[in-house]
Amino acid sequence: MIVLGAILLIIGFVTGIAILWTIGIILVVIGLILALLGSAGRMVGPRRHYW
Repeated sequence: MIVLGAILLIIGFVTGIAILWTIGIILVVIGLILALLGSAGRMVGPRRHYW
């Protein structure tokens, strides 16, 4: 999710499409939150670890 967000950020920046930039930021933030929760040992949904 973090990688997809970063790709969308780059594409949105290069092409100047604002919606890709916004979706990229949202995906990066959600990916970071899930990664932090998973690394802290908390369950994320039904999974014990989020890779």
